[in-house]
Amino acid sequence: MNWKKVLLIAFALVLTLGLVACGDDTNGDTNGEDTAAPAAEALNIVIVTSPSGVDDGSFNQTAYEGIQDFISMNPDSTVHHVLEPDMDNAVAAVGQVVADYDVAVLAGFQFAGITEVAQNNPDTYFILIDIFPADPEGGDDPVVLDNVYAMQFAEQESGFLAGIAAAMETETGKVGFIGGMAIPPVVNYHFGFISGVEYANSNLDANAEIVNLSQFGGTDVRGVDIAGNYVGAFNDEAQGKVVAEALIAADVDVLFVAAGGSGNGAFTAAKETTDVWVIGCDVDQWHLGEDGDRNIVLTSALKVIDINVVRVLSDIANDAFMGGNYVLTAAEDSTGLVTYDGSQQLDAATIDAINDAFDAVKAGTIVPASNFNEIDPTDFPGL
Repeated sequence: MNWKKVLLIAFALVLTLGLVACGDDTNGDTNGEDTAAPAAEALNIVIVTSPSGVDDGSFNQTAYEGIQDFISMNPDSTVHHVLEPDMDNAVAAVGQVVADYDVAVLAGFQFAGITEVAQNNPDTYFILIDIFPADPEGGDDPVVLDNVYAMQFAEQESGFLAGIAAAMETETGKVGFIGGMAIPPVVNYHFGFISGVEYANSNLDANAEIVNLSQFGGTDVRGVDIAGNYVGAFNDEAQGKVVAEALIAADVDVLFVAAGGSGNGAFTAAKETTDVWVIGCDVDQWHLGEDGDRNIVLTSALKVIDINVVRVLSDIANDAFMGGNYVLTAAEDSTGLVTYDGSQQLDAATIDAINDAFDAVKAGTIVPASNFNEIDPTDFPGL
């Protein structure tokens, strides 16, 4: 069964029941009037993405699919895609088009500087993914705006589960992480992955080594050397393949790839050899692993962008939007790992271990390392 369709059906049912059940307005004063919610308004939506576009098979695509899912339930709504010229001019690309749309969906860290554009377009709603609006005065704290819903994710939770999977499934005893750029969401995946491998080694009888190649080491936004294996871009498939080939040559047989469009090169490298698994990222990437009569995807770490995009668009359409900056976690079913049949090739014992670990993450018993929580991923599990 397709998990995404199940979640969307459940979401639509909850929304419908909620609209029917809401006999009072938010102030609890109906004045005897009919308070049934009006039909959802049609929305004119624009999505602005990095140069890898909405068909990158990963981050951008899942945001776009969320919009398409909303439109499938609200067929009078429309979407237009704008490809930013480059990361440095992303905000300018939004500013040139935003006045023509009801909603702007902006996927990526490059949109942090959207604050003034949002303030100058108060009648437009903005959905930010993976970044909060920056203070235009240069302050360290992000800005909260009434017309902006900004979502970040606890990627370290999904990365933690990917690390457990890699450590328990490796045959060579060597695993590796490939990132696009060392921005916080990717580093969260990276540190979570390290935490998961260390946890499996300490608690689950695994014996896995994480391979970091110095020529591809990363430096995060704090200026800290975080090692790992970074491509340096999200739309460089050729370099993504180079990094993966170097890791495969170092006997790595499980690659966790959080590199956007660059990750497609790593998939190609895995297909050109034997006995190498890829753990996908952000979305279920099973389809990208197809290679003749085999599939090289072991599983995929999930960041549930699409369904959260549907939820926010539905709030806008039903006049229930609430701006703010939110970090979405396992508690909101917004992180996880693919364990359902048909999209993974994990042993039953690995799935059991992942399910137990995820329950502990949800309960707060396990807190994986992230880019900013000051937990040392190599010291994990520090429980």
